[in-house]
Amino acid sequence: MKKSAAGTGPVIIKKYANRRLYNTETSSYITLDHLAAMTREGRDFKVVDAKTEEDITHNVLTQIIMEEEQRGQTMLPVNFLRQLIALYGDSMQAMVPGYLEASMESFRRNQQQFKSAVEGAFANSPFAEMAKRNMEIFEAATQAFKPGSGMAGTPAAGPAPAPASGEDDVSALKAELARLQDKIEKLAK
Repeated sequence: MKKSAAGTGPVIIKKYANRRLYNTETSSYITLDHLAAMTREGRDFKVVDAKTEEDITHNVLTQIIMEEEQRGQTMLPVNFLRQLIALYGDSMQAMVPGYLEASMESFRRNQQQFKSAVEGAFANSPFAEMAKRNMEIFEAATQAFKPGSGMAGTPAAGPAPAPASGEDDVSALKAELARLQDKIEKLAK
């Protein structure tokens, strides 16, 4: 999460004693939901105590996770949380943050590779356009259910799926299915 305006570094967010958050980039007060959205967008920010200038980013990010978990969008299984708590004070505690960061980075890479593989699997076939439209619909649906994207079930602003060219797509699919059926029959002989 290092994406920020060119050469400007992380956005500084000041947290005041009254628990209000102030975005110094936009000169406006924001909420934890705004910080969660910035995180999802890959924006780099640093939260500091307005009075002491102490970096409290870790505490605020933990608070965001707690609020997400309380909303019923649990991602952290109870067994995982118990294991994590048990590691506090353990001789391995110092290794856990690096391990978790590496695991999440690996997960993110695998997620991107899977997306690329799905897109590449249908390249140069009649299914390519259909797969592209399905990915757009899937991404729009995913965005619709993210917090802060508006009402659930109402897709956030994004690419609208192009209308299908009906008969052409059906004809192409039928031809592809017939070709695949021929191949299967030849392999079965």
